[in-house]
Amino acid sequence: MADSYVRVRGAREHNLRTIDVDIPRDALVAFTGVSGSGKSSLAFGTLYAEAQRRYFESVAPYARRLIHQVGAPKVEDITGLPPAVALEQRRSAPTSRSSVGTVTTLSNTLRMLFSRAGDYPEGTAARLDSDAFSPNTAAGACPECHGLGTVHRVTEQSLVPDPALSIAEGAIAAWPGAWQGKNLRDILAALGHDIDRPWHELPQADRDWILFTDEQPVVTVHPVRDVGRIQRPYKGQYMSARRYVLHTFADSKSETLRKRVQGFMVAEPCPVCAGRRLRPEALAVTFEGQDIATLAGMPLGALAELLRPTAARPDDEVAPTLARDLVARIEVLTELGLGYLSMDRPSPTLSAGELQRLRLATQLRSGLFGVVYVLDEPSAGLHPADTESLLTVLGRLKEAGNSLFVVEHDMDVVRRADWIVDIGPRAGEHGGQVLHSGPVAGLADATASATRRFLFDTAPPAARTVRRPTGTLTLRGVTLHNLRDLDAAFPLGVFTAVTGVSGSGKSTLVTRVLAEAVREHLGDGTPEAGEDAAEAGPMARAQLTGAEGLAAIDRLVRVDQKPIGRTPRSNLATYTGLFDAVRKVFAATDAARARGYTAGRFSFNVTGGRCETCQGEGFVAVELLFLPGTYAPCTACHGARYNPETLEITYRDRTVAEVLAMTVDTAADFLADIPAAARSLRTLQDVGLGYLRLGQPATELSGGEAQRIKLATELQRTRRGHTLYLLDEPTTGLHPADTEVLLRQLHGLVDAGHTVVVVEHDMGVVAGADHVIDLGPGGGADGGRIVAAGTPAEVADAPGSRTAHYLARRRARPDAS
Repeated sequence: MADSYVRVRGAREHNLRTIDVDIPRDALVAFTGVSGSGKSSLAFGTLYAEAQRRYFESVAPYARRLIHQVGAPKVEDITGLPPAVALEQRRSAPTSRSSVGTVTTLSNTLRMLFSRAGDYPEGTAARLDSDAFSPNTAAGACPECHGLGTVHRVTEQSLVPDPALSIAEGAIAAWPGAWQGKNLRDILAALGHDIDRPWHELPQADRDWILFTDEQPVVTVHPVRDVGRIQRPYKGQYMSARRYVLHTFADSKSETLRKRVQGFMVAEPCPVCAGRRLRPEALAVTFEGQDIATLAGMPLGALAELLRPTAARPDDEVAPTLARDLVARIEVLTELGLGYLSMDRPSPTLSAGELQRLRLATQLRSGLFGVVYVLDEPSAGLHPADTESLLTVLGRLKEAGNSLFVVEHDMDVVRRADWIVDIGPRAGEHGGQVLHSGPVAGLADATASATRRFLFDTAPPAARTVRRPTGTLTLRGVTLHNLRDLDAAFPLGVFTAVTGVSGSGKSTLVTRVLAEAVREHLGDGTPEAGEDAAEAGPMARAQLTGAEGLAAIDRLVRVDQKPIGRTPRSNLATYTGLFDAVRKVFAATDAARARGYTAGRFSFNVTGGRCETCQGEGFVAVELLFLPGTYAPCTACHGARYNPETLEITYRDRTVAEVLAMTVDTAADFLADIPAAARSLRTLQDVGLGYLRLGQPATELSGGEAQRIKLATELQRTRRGHTLYLLDEPTTGLHPADTEVLLRQLHGLVDAGHTVVVVEHDMGVVAGADHVIDLGPGGGADGGRIVAAGTPAEVADAPGSRTAHYLARRRARPDAS
């Protein structure tokens, strides 16, 4: 093409204000602006969506019909647009069978290496097919654990935590509550067991039968009821505690029930395969003296070293060819700072940033050229040292003849761009305008830009007084993952930032070990913002030799980046609870009362007021065959979620669907005189989420947005006692201007007498902390140690810390992150 620009005309997706913009191809283009300004609407919602639509238009009629259901982006015309590949942060819900090896397809090549070039035991008649080396196939999976490597068991201790109680007093904690639990106790009494005697006094044979029997006897039960209630005998069937727990965990559709019974289960390595997931025949095959499970469990960097001698052989036999391919692909991952990962690392344990970099490495090896790569914050979750490696890899993609359109908040990445498209000036309905499109230096003239200050201001940050701790919480002998016999001290009453390169052990120390220790001290009832349901069964627990200072903590709040829901049915309004207040307001209108409509009528989750075509989701799922499924607006209600009768009821001339379509900022004015709603909306504004719509589906939210919704939900609650707040990279997805808003809230919690501990890579956040704990020096086996701890000034001068250089630079000027 003679014209080297992608030219967009009349883009009006989401909040874009019919914008025109020209973007160069074969360049690294950064899309910047505050959260909700419209960056992603332009990069993903318009440019990538249109490239995808054009691809579908070129294929079979059936595929075209599917994409028409999804709809086309709202734009008048785009010229010069090449094919596009999107690498987004928003994670799906990977299962425990998905791993680093499957995401990168490295495991396919490793299996082929063992199948074709492995050393087989003497007397083996035929070589195994590559499927026989996969724990995800019937041919390869261990028959006992079905390829999971762990089995879930129950023990007397897990089912009966307090043996001093009697059965009548609830000794068998694993049993369900309410009527079903009473039913099981009544059946035991009818079978002749003493349900009023303390558990530990019962004969061991009786205890074993009650908890573990597979028998399901049916008996006549004569229940004891309250005076005046009818007492009719009935036939009851017994189910042991083990049977109830395992049946519920395997078959229940309720995540709440599955999560409850998971607490009574113990995960153990499979006794047949010893956790190695494969059949004995596959494990008997070796390469370089090791079986495939051992190689899959090695850090990728170490695996590459083991394969190098084979890869260096000059012949064209199978083993050198496959080894060279593995080494070359692993080198890209190592360059992206992921050499600490192993092939068998489950995908659910990876951060969104790690997943995106794995996909980026796969694209780098694909050899495509003339493609637009649209990336969603590739620097998210990266230590500044790792960001430099990322920029090198992005440069190689560009040199191969590709265009890179990058939605980005890291100012170091933005400075390295060839072109910048800055959207703003603010979020939501106050954004959607192109403030600057051109070389980076030209943004200095865009006075309305919120990005300009952080990109060009070189004045050092204002000095602040470091707070003095009110006490110390110390963990001794911590052992979990790459943490080995580690002692860690967390000062109380201050703001602590935990830093270190990717894979150094930060999240393990804070969100697993520290959280587990405090929860155990407080009891299992401690609320945990964002705690998700069981994904892959019980996890390994940390080992501690001691903990001191826990008595000072009255409450724990852990706020993570897991989604607030998996479908469009989940949204901001329902998660925070403010929608309860909205429904009550509509139910209290004269029109609703005249028709007998209660608050339930205005719920899109129950039959009555909702649209039955989409069952209140507002969207219908569209399966795209060979591509990931997506959602399209419901053809009956057009996304409103409700039936026409419900939408006839208005409050201040607005329907309930129109209220759900409001942004938080708009709703804060509209519902200012409704205390329950106003409080929720105010806290959402306080954490910088005023641009989100009340009914915005959970599937459209980034991990950083989900985390801030959880934080806002927590902030609106009444806080009593000393609360410990644990946050995992809270600035992910935030423009520096939004980070300032969030930090005001977090520092406000500390000023109110609480303790905040954040895992963080943003050097601006770290420089403003009272205390810093730096882990490293590297990732994986090279990390897991505290290399520096103290005030930001002390850590900035620490020898041996990879963070020190970047922290010192950030303390000298605010823009260097």
